[in-house]
Amino acid sequence: MKTVQQLTNDNKDKLHEFEQLLAYEFADIALLQRALVHSSYGFEKINTGENNETLEFLGDAVLDLAVSDMLFKTYPRVTEGELTKMRAGLVKEITLAEMAMNLSLGNFLMLGRGEETSQGRQKNSILASAFEAIIGAIYLDRGYDSAYLFVSTQFTALLPAKKEEILIEDAKSRLQEKLQEQFNQAPMYHVDKEEGPAHARKFTMSVRFGDMVLGIGSGSSKKVAEQRAAETALDIIDTWWEKLKKRVQQH
Repeated sequence: MKTVQQLTNDNKDKLHEFEQLLAYEFADIALLQRALVHSSYGFEKINTGENNETLEFLGDAVLDLAVSDMLFKTYPRVTEGELTKMRAGLVKEITLAEMAMNLSLGNFLMLGRGEETSQGRQKNSILASAFEAIIGAIYLDRGYDSAYLFVSTQFTALLPAKKEEILIEDAKSRLQEKLQEQFNQAPMYHVDKEEGPAHARKFTMSVRFGDMVLGIGSGSSKKVAEQRAAETALDIIDTWWEKLKKRVQQH
């Protein structure tokens, strides 16, 4: 049985290797070691049973704050509801696990025998938890600004796609809710045009309700074109609302 400090001394070379992947140098590298100790290893090999669970708890809170901070600064005009959806999409387990994989975090984890034999290094839950623990360790090591810098480095590239995804879901869901509330029917989306080379396709989609075209939109993917068609429909909803009611009544 060893202490975390003894484990840190034994693994210094490997921990420094991982620091290079993180692009962060710890003032207290024992914090990094602790962040990499899964509870199964702590129970089997560390005399105090110490592991990364409390660092994960702290890192989860710091991550939520840092991502909220990023979103608030990047999208000052986006609504609270949309910001909440974006944050939820960014900090979910699968996203954190993918980031951990990109950092080869699984190679540095300390696992007990059971988790080692059951492919624990590839488990999303273990990888995501360890990623949060590392954020907690950075926060304790040098404070919020350092933790924020690490989080922003990892997440900034994901923001535009996540915003587009949320807006797609939001415009389409709002249109569907309005139509189902009034008529108990959902709109249909139709590909009107597909053009351009394979690497730069452009899609034009229409959103329809019965024989009425409610809106048209274009984009680099069908999802984006659908969202823009739904946005167009929502923008002019008052124009076609009464006409739509009459059409439905006639049928």
